[in-house]
Formats: sequence, C-alpha cells, structure tokens
Amino acid sequence: MSRPRSINLLSPRLANQIAAGEVVERPASVAKELLENALDAGATRIELDVEEGGVKLLRIRDDGHGIAHDQLPLALARHATSKIAELADLEGVQSLGFRGEALASISSVARLCLTSRTADAGEAWQVEAEGRDMQPSVQPAAHPVGTTVQVRDLFYNTPARRKFLRTEKTEFDRLQEVVRRMALARFDVAFHLRHNGRQVFALHSAAEDSARARRIGQLLGDGFLEQALPIDVERNGLRLWGWVGLPTFSRSQADMQYFYVNGRIVRDKLVGHAVRQAYRDVLYGGRHPAFVLYLELDPNLVDVNVHPTKHEVRFRDGRTVHDFLYSTLNRSLADVRPGDELAAPAATASLELPKATGLAGGEFAGQAGLDLRDEVLTRSAPYAGSAGSSGGFFRPQGSTQQAGFGSVQSGAYQAFTAPLGETGHQVGEGEQVPPLGYALAQLKGIYILAENSHGLVLVDMHAAHERVMYEPPENRHGGRGVERPAAAGAAKHGPERAGSGLRRGARRLVCTAWFRAAAHG
Repeated sequence: MSRPRSINLLSPRLANQIAAGEVVERPASVAKELLENALDAGATRIELDVEEGGVKLLRIRDDGHGIAHDQLPLALARHATSKIAELADLEGVQSLGFRGEALASISSVARLCLTSRTADAGEAWQVEAEGRDMQPSVQPAAHPVGTTVQVRDLFYNTPARRKFLRTEKTEFDRLQEVVRRMALARFDVAFHLRHNGRQVFALHSAAEDSARARRIGQLLGDGFLEQALPIDVERNGLRLWGWVGLPTFSRSQADMQYFYVNGRIVRDKLVGHAVRQAYRDVLYGGRHPAFVLYLELDPNLVDVNVHPTKHEVRFRDGRTVHDFLYSTLNRSLADVRPGDELAAPAATASLELPKATGLAGGEFAGQAGLDLRDEVLTRSAPYAGSAGSSGGFFRPQGSTQQAGFGSVQSGAYQAFTAPLGETGHQVGEGEQVPPLGYALAQLKGIYILAENSHGLVLVDMHAAHERVMYEPPENRHGGRGVERPAAAGAAKHGPERAGSGLRRGARRLVCTAWFRAAAHG
C-alpha cells in the first residue's frame, strides 16, 4: 500500500499558470482581458496591433486614466484590483473586470510589458514580467497619458499549450470577433485594429443614432442593417434596445447573435430560450436569427460572477427577464407586416418567376421578373373565388393580377398584368376575407404569394410545413376534416396532367392546413 502524498503549497508561478488555463486560452482571450481593462479605465480610443494572429505580438494602447507609479507592481499581482474592495462592491459590480487575475495569468505564460502614465504624472513608468518568480522592476519611460500593454511570445514557456493553437488565420479571426463584440458594446469608444501591419478596420466613436447604425453596418454588413428592425422598449425597470433581424435575414449558423447585459456580452441559456421562442413561428428548422440587443437593468439584480470567463450571468428574477425579452421581441416581430419586409432599400431587386406549376393551375412560361420597384404594397380588394377553393383561410385563385410587377408571359397568367386593386371583384356583404388572404402564385418553388385585406403576404412553404407537423391534428384542421383537393380526379386527364394535378393538390393541402392553424393559433 503506497503512502499518501504530502500536501504542498504551490509556488506563485505554478499557481499563476494553472489559473492561466482558465483565463488565457488563446490570443483572443488575452485581447478580451486587456480590452476590458482599457474600457474600465475610461478609454475613448483603443488601438490594437497584432502579429501572427496574436501569438507573436499583441499590443493594446488606450487613452484611459493610466496607472500610478506605485501601483504598477500590484497590477501584475494575483487578486489585486481597483474595481472592488469588499463583498458589497461585488454584488453590484458594473465594471467588466473585477477579479484581478488577468495580468498575472498573462505574464505567467508570455512576455509582458506594461507602460502607463496618469494625467498628474510628469513621466510614464514601465514594468516587465516574463513568467518569473522575481519581483518585477519599474523603470521610467516615454508615454502619453494612458496605458500600453504589450504581450509577446504567447505560451513560450508552455509548449504543450502552444501546440493546441490553430492556424494564424483562425486565431486572428477569433481575436477579431472579440474586438467586434467590444466595439458593438461601446459605441462611444473608437477602435483601430491592425494585423501584420495592415489595417483591418478603423471605427470612430459613434454618439448619434446614425453613427451607431454606420458602425453596425461596418461590423455586421449592410445586409443586416437593411433587414433589421430597431427596437427600444422599457418596462418595470428593464430596458431592451438594439436591432433584431427580420426572418428574411435568418442564418444557417448562430454566428450573428450579440446580447449584452449592462454592456457585458453574455451567452445565457435563459436569454437564448426567450429569443428562440420569439422567433419560433417565423423561422423553420435549422435557421437562426440575427440580432444585436442590449438589456439594461439594476446591477444588483444580476450576478456576473458565475463563470470563469464571465460569459454567463444569473438573474435574480429570471422569469421576469425571460417574459420581458420574449414579449418584446415577439410583439416587435408580429408588428412587421409583409409589406414592411419587402420595402427594403434594395427596391429595384428583381425576383424571377419559376418555371414550375403555380398553386392555382397553369405554368409560368417565361423568365419574366417580378420587379419590386417603387410600388407601394397597399390594401386592395380581394380576388374572386376559384374552383377548388377551400372556403377557409387559403383560397387559390384561377387567375391572378399584377401588383406593380413586370408582366408575366403566360396564357394562364395574362390577367396578372392588371394593376392590383383593379380586379373588378368586390367583397360581398357578409363575405369574410381569409386572414392570410388569397393565394396568387408560387415563387422560386418555396414561397407562396398571397393577398389579404392589408396587402401582400409572402409565406415560406418550409415553415408552413413545419407548422402543420407541429400542430395537433384537431387544431391543424380547425376541428374538421380537410377537403379533398381537386387533384383527386386528375387521372382522367392523362398521366402528364395527373402528376401536375397531384403536385398542386399536395401544395394546396399543406397550405390550407397551415393557414388554418396560423389563424387559430
């Protein structure tokens, strides 16, 4: 039987390297810690110089308050911080950093040089550390008011950690994403990023709404900005503002989701669930919404000290926060009418009609485009009923009409060249317009174009199909059986017409059930 090992007190260097395993994972995590320190110091301009993805060099310069001469050695010590002094400060902490571990952990696995100067100091001072146990020395240096932290040769003394780093491009992409998150959190701060001597972006401070929108476009692309809905709602001590992407701007990955709590980016399960629920009925499976949202609340109502990297938070009243997020987002998305989504800045975009069978019978013979020009999609009279109409919430039309679109060169759709609202059909007294309107056409093989009393409706057939599968059978058909489509008798027209009729009938069946489900639920 082996003897039990004795308990030893770890050396400061080994303890720092163990702690660095949680704080310093890659160059991106180093950048995160240093950027948080710069923002906490009141910086209004931050410059980042990166070489070889941040492994060879990561230099961050800010114009913040600086660090006093006698405080520099403490800045590199573990559990030394100016952010908090007692437990009460931790419970209501508003700074991004507060543990006092970052610089000590970084200096234990890299060559670190810190130079700083305060506004009342006549000169700057510099301190260096290279993972040594010795006391760091402080020397005078030339530097403007603010702080510069230079990190060289990351993981030079821990080869095993360095082997787990990815390629230079991958590491820089992750570092750039960290800078992007910080830039989205602080519009009042200018950010400049250079990699291997090449300027990646230069973001000026953005105090006005128009300047903030420009920064959003620079960081996330004009496509997001054009298809995003600005929101700003405050209720019961909670405020949610930012931009939520329309369902038409969904993503295949959750790579454009930024959520901030009191200026700190978080990835919280409660927040994620609320957002998914809000988008549940407008996105189909495998798609993810895009958003940049900011939640502001009393710091005492949220605990940020629950995760080593501070990416997760715990709300004191999670149910209230969840319901506020869900109701705000759900209402904002519900208020968007189909015309609002179509009226994008790219108003001259052209959609080609497919050479596929339309929902109402007939085929698009040509490649005529649907020109979404300066026409306003407004309320118009509904279309006349057609053979095979369900009489419910979805009525396919035997003839369709134009809503300011280009002409469609097909005999079955010549009526489509008449302007919307000039159908000659008037709603009879007591006749109820289906909530989601009359089906006009199928676009690109995946969208249904319909018209209701408010204008045009564009429905994604994939989402419609999932909704049908989601609803219980009794709700799916409004408590009644689904009328058999006219396609059941299509066989008497011959094999070719039979296949076409069956396809139309299947589409009609799915859409009829979904429109009913949507109206009931």
